[in-house]
Formats: sequence, structure tokens, C-alpha cells
Amino acid sequence: MTESEWIVGVDVGGTSVKIGIISAKGDIYKKWEIKTDKSNGGQRIMEDVWNSVQQKLSESNISSDNILGIGLGAPGFIDGDTGYIYEAVNIGWKEYDLPGHLKQLSGLPVFVENDANVAVLGENWQGAGRQEKNVIAITLGTGVGGGIIANGEIVNGANGMAGEIGHMTIETAGRPCNCGRAGCLETIASATGIVRQAMELIEAGNSESKLVEHFENHGVLTAKDIFNYASLGDQEASSIVQYTADVLGLVIANMGALLNPSKVLIGGGVSKAGDQLLDAIKASFEKYALERVSSICDMRVAELGNDAGIIGAAFLVKQKVLHVSF
Repeated sequence: MTESEWIVGVDVGGTSVKIGIISAKGDIYKKWEIKTDKSNGGQRIMEDVWNSVQQKLSESNISSDNILGIGLGAPGFIDGDTGYIYEAVNIGWKEYDLPGHLKQLSGLPVFVENDANVAVLGENWQGAGRQEKNVIAITLGTGVGGGIIANGEIVNGANGMAGEIGHMTIETAGRPCNCGRAGCLETIASATGIVRQAMELIEAGNSESKLVEHFENHGVLTAKDIFNYASLGDQEASSIVQYTADVLGLVIANMGALLNPSKVLIGGGVSKAGDQLLDAIKASFEKYALERVSSICDMRVAELGNDAGIIGAAFLVKQKVLHVSF
């Protein structure tokens, strides 16, 4: 690969599409966002992406002949081998040959992978993963997502469902989940799940927690509020943080027994709680995990933030075109 070759990385989200021109070494030369146009089942999104890319390439005096390919992370159920999208509910795509469409528009090789998997590739290439061969990544946001790298390759499974960490059943008689089942990890450890735990305490009506006063004064409660009150010594806020961390440590220990990772990465908005959450998860993990599993495993907060997707999408192109792996 020469200095003149670049990769376009794309990360499709429900409200915006993040796009970057990335060097072969993983450095971001230019990045920007466009609005996600979900009208007409999202059928104009790829036209918008390619038009925007063409404009930025022109501004940067980069010819499309010097683009190795386009990598794209997208939400939903995706065939990891072909990039075919079975369904992406939040976008409106269904039975959609996204790579074929974008290749037709651009004339470039196009590779598509689930957005969570692409983010893991990015973190492992240029972020906290440090290019390890066996990695588990968990994203704690509005929901709980994740991805798995085993022996240097993303694990997709038989039909693209591998890595759906948020839908591991934790409480068999637990709260309803958006997936239609109940008791999933997402109902506990997502930002939504953490707030739900606090609201149940408040609604019970016998809590002396500062969370009650906060809710009465502000009419709203966030996961950040709960972590803040826990750090100030609020007993019930602390119990929510501890239970959430305990559940996450248990899940990671169980996954560790199957996958034996050398690195576990915790990302997403909830991970901004930092050591307060990470230290509690580590303690729980070490409590539940086999000693030979925990002793080799380094747990870290993800580093790349919103750039993980476009960087990982660029690495996807390197994997497919140049046959590189971790």
C-alpha cells in the first residue's frame, strides 16, 4: 500500500452518518457528519453518503482512484460475509443489498459489517485494544451492545447474531426488554436500565435516598445522576451501581470461560463513570471468573469514542482487501 492510498470509513446511526477519510495507518485525515435521511425507508442514505464523500475528496484533491475501498458500519441484522442487511429497524432498511448499492454508485469495493463489530475493530486497531487477538467489547449506552474478536477475527456466528451481549438473559423473571423477551442484560446495565432501577426505588415510596429529592426537584433522573450520588455516599445509589457492576462482571466471567480474552473493553456513555464503574466490574469479574481467565485479562475503558466506528470501518477494508488481521 502506498502513501497515496486512502480508505473511506462510514458509521451509520439513527440520526447522523459519521464519515472519515482514513490513512492506511489508521490516522483520521478528515471527518464529518451528515444527517440520516430515513424517509422512503432510508433509500437515499447511500446517495447522500457518496455525494458527501465526493465533495470532500474534491476539496482534499484526492482522486477516487486512490481510495482502497469504503468500509461501513450499520445497525441491524447483517450477513457478515456479504454485508447484506436483513433488517435495520431504526433506519428503515429491510432485505437491502447495501454494499451492492454503494458499489454501483462509487465504483469502489464496499464492505459492510454490524456497527458494534466495526467499533470493536476500531478500538482494537487504534484504541484501547492494542491489537490483541482475543477481545470482548461491551457498549453501555441507551442499550447494551458488543462485539467479539477471536483469534484475530470478528465473530459473526451462523447468521450474524454473535456478540448480542445485551440480550443474554440475566433475570429469568426480569423486566421486559425491547427485543420482546425479559430479563436481558440490557434491562439492567444500559443507561435506561440503571435509571429504571432507581425509578423502582422511588416509586416504592419508602426510600430515603437523595435520588428521591433529585427527581422531585428536577422531574428527571439520569444514569450520570445515579453515579454522582453513589460517589457522594448515597447508599441506594451505591447499591444500584454495585448490582449493575456485579451483573456485568458475572456476564464477562461467563464469556471469559468460553472465549478466554486477553482484553475486555467497556465503552458507551455509561462508561464515562470511569474507575467508579470499572473497578467494581473488575472486582466482580475476578470474583466469578476462573483464575486462569482473569489473570490474563486486562479490562479497560474504550478510548476512541465516536471515532471508533469510522476507524473500524477503515480497518474492515484493510482486512478484506489486504487480508490483514490482528
